[in-house]
Amino acid sequence: MRGCLWRFMGVMASLVILRFFIQENKAAGVKHNTTLNEKKKMIQQITQEQIISEMKNHLKYFTKMQKNPLVLPNANYTLLAGTSLQGKWMLTVGISSVQRTHGSYLLDTLKSLFQASSELDLEYMLVLVLLSDTDPKWLNQTVANISGLFLPHIESGRLAVVHGLLWDSLAKSRNGTSPCGELYSRQKTSFVLLMNFASNLSDYFLLLEDNVRCSPRFVSDIYWAVSAWKELPWVTLDFSSMKTSGKVFHSRDLSRLASFLLLFPKDIPTHLLLSEFSLLLSQNVPIHFSSSIFYPLGSHSEAEDTCFPVAQDTDLGEPDNPMATVFTDMLSFWDTLPQFAYILNDDSLWVVNPIEGNYLLVVLDKPQKVIRVAVLTGFSQKRMNYLKQAQILLGYSVMDYPKRCAQYTLVGLLVRGQLDQMVFYEEDSVKEISCIKLLVTVSHDSPIKIQQIKVWAERVP
Repeated sequence: MRGCLWRFMGVMASLVILRFFIQENKAAGVKHNTTLNEKKKMIQQITQEQIISEMKNHLKYFTKMQKNPLVLPNANYTLLAGTSLQGKWMLTVGISSVQRTHGSYLLDTLKSLFQASSELDLEYMLVLVLLSDTDPKWLNQTVANISGLFLPHIESGRLAVVHGLLWDSLAKSRNGTSPCGELYSRQKTSFVLLMNFASNLSDYFLLLEDNVRCSPRFVSDIYWAVSAWKELPWVTLDFSSMKTSGKVFHSRDLSRLASFLLLFPKDIPTHLLLSEFSLLLSQNVPIHFSSSIFYPLGSHSEAEDTCFPVAQDTDLGEPDNPMATVFTDMLSFWDTLPQFAYILNDDSLWVVNPIEGNYLLVVLDKPQKVIRVAVLTGFSQKRMNYLKQAQILLGYSVMDYPKRCAQYTLVGLLVRGQLDQMVFYEEDSVKEISCIKLLVTVSHDSPIKIQQIKVWAERVP
């Protein structure tokens, strides 16, 4: 607990600094061309006493929250559509929605969600829509529209619509007002209500906004990912490049997350707090799957486009696979060589019944800043001859005799024989990698095809 509190104090300090960096979006008087030096001067104007005071204030509430996560006494819910929420699902898909002057994509989001889900997928999930507006006419019309289009899902217990209100729980806004501040406050209130209501409904919780398109079989993708990560600690899994949508949490963390959001002023951007929450619970870097399975449907208004800019998937082009030497302690056959798994062609490496602890090691000729790694094993269509459990590790501090790295950090786990993840680095960590290690973590009783290891490195201008 003591280590967690010290981590929290560090997070608080970083948030205080972040607040001053985002002031240009909060106050009309700050020019967009503020230079970095001017921002540094702004930060230097913060007295040490102010920082310590803010950390102490939040630290007191967080200590209490860790012992007994907050149950919102002033949250009021009404079930507008759906059956009594009994039972336990694998996944709750939580969608919050409010009235907007330029229309809503909520119905389109629900259509995409159900069209992307098979009958088997639907057995594992509950779709929870939370409406947090006070206009009765809009509420009645929205519920009528949802019921008219998705009545079978409501009657089967797969879809529930809830109205929620939160009376005066969010911390007050900071000095000054801004259009973005009002939007952030409304979003944060909706998320707090949604997470608080969903905290005991399922094992996992998927956060979506009401303007999202879903890829086919997204539930299956999430199921296999959380299954692969089951034995390792994580806080958030990111399945999209969007700032808030596509994040999966443990439902057991939702009460703490809702309580955490309530600690901060209304106009702090929600996505920054979601990132800090993961850091607070010791997930030091994002776990971001490179292939997004959720995409934005459209924008609501010019103001929301400004305050909630959509992050697009970055096209990194073809993999680089820098020059390297490849080693393995696995027994290969069919005249295949370890290099076949790394060379960018149609060759593959076949190995005989790998056991726990076996590895394939790529040692780069020169250290590189690796930004993405992908691994393919087996036959993707037949789901045969793939590694059932394995890890990808990045190493540094090269050693000789035998060639290897002295230290490694985990990038991710293979999911159904595959991995495709962006690579993030802790602030003070080594950012030039010398080794990429595929580590087998369970013994196999059949031959395995290691089809390809793909590496994207940061290109020096």
